[in-house]
Amino acid sequence: MKTNGNFPKFLLLWSGELISSIGGGLTSFGLGVYIFQKTGSAASMALVTLLGFLPTLVLSVPAGVLADRYDRRLLMMIGDGCSALGIVYILICMLRGEASLLQICIGVSVSAIFSALLEPSFRATITDLLTEDEYSKASGLVSLAGSARYLFSPVIAGFLLTVSDVKLLLAIDICTFILTVISAAVVRKGIGSKKAGKKEGFLHSLKDGWNILCAKKGILKLVFVSSAITLFMGAFQILAEPLILSFADAKTLGIAETVCACGMLASGIVLGVRGLKRNFTRILSLSLMLSGVFMLGFGLFENIFIICFFGFLFFASLPFANNCLDYLMRTNIPDDAQGRAWGLIGFLSQLGYVAAYAVSGAAADALGKLGGRGVGRGAAAVVVIAGICMAAVSASILLSKSIRELETQKIEGE
Repeated sequence: MKTNGNFPKFLLLWSGELISSIGGGLTSFGLGVYIFQKTGSAASMALVTLLGFLPTLVLSVPAGVLADRYDRRLLMMIGDGCSALGIVYILICMLRGEASLLQICIGVSVSAIFSALLEPSFRATITDLLTEDEYSKASGLVSLAGSARYLFSPVIAGFLLTVSDVKLLLAIDICTFILTVISAAVVRKGIGSKKAGKKEGFLHSLKDGWNILCAKKGILKLVFVSSAITLFMGAFQILAEPLILSFADAKTLGIAETVCACGMLASGIVLGVRGLKRNFTRILSLSLMLSGVFMLGFGLFENIFIICFFGFLFFASLPFANNCLDYLMRTNIPDDAQGRAWGLIGFLSQLGYVAAYAVSGAAADALGKLGGRGVGRGAAAVVVIAGICMAAVSASILLSKSIRELETQKIEGE
């Protein structure tokens, strides 16, 4: 396997993101429990998630352009460091009394605005640091870091909430930002800053990014399929917690989320060690199809053991899908356009999350009232419907010739 000696630097940067993911997971879990206990509404939880996610989505495109024009490691440091401001604001509100729903929404929105700088720069930095042969292994480790907010954070948060309250979780999260900024600074010093290239206009850079995506129909189709997938995954993500909290406490929820996320840990380790070599399109379609089936099983029963079983399988299938998506897109995009391309890809593919966060919570509340069984079973009904739709849409990947050609053309190019 070809290497350029930068993998240790990637591991340092990845370690910082792993710590950041754990801290963010603590805040997400704590605020979710706090809001549900105060309001008893899935829609309120979804609103906070939407307002925390929307700025990141909207700003991902300009953030991608910035990542191609300025020092990517510096942008990561600014994004990580300043995103702590929103969490600090929420903590101050809680120290002065109970934080209102509006105050929480403001805090997570401020944090998300600065976090928008991080994702395109981080993904583009991976391309800066690593060789093509190392992409798959790096993608597995990135998925593993992303799983930390589901694997470690819930069980840690669940136990901490039995001895303290959400303010402790917020304080820990704020401390993690310091470590992530330091890791980005060390990597920046080790490889030097990115020299600004030709100063193109913002709209011109944006247009170039769009043209790059349109250059291969398979990439554009894959982006829009991903948007549909995120719609169904978003419904699962936002409703899993109220589904469990409707019949269990926060400690049980934390343990359940950790058990489920162990599936992602197992798959992430396998991919981090071995990676994938071929059949990316088939694996992508199959893993997403199975994810839909496991979502269906997750919502059918009000039994914590069955929920953990299907949740484990659901999370185990995700790293394979993420790995394949990452490889198919990354190897078909020019290196000097990675930032703006990933900004656009992130924006378009995650539009489904916006729809899910806007609709799923209200749908769960409405179905719970309609059936007279409460918000928990309403959430379960939405998860079941989303799982069926996800399995159906995943099959379209194998039916698309242009998506299959993304892998075929790359193999022929090699």
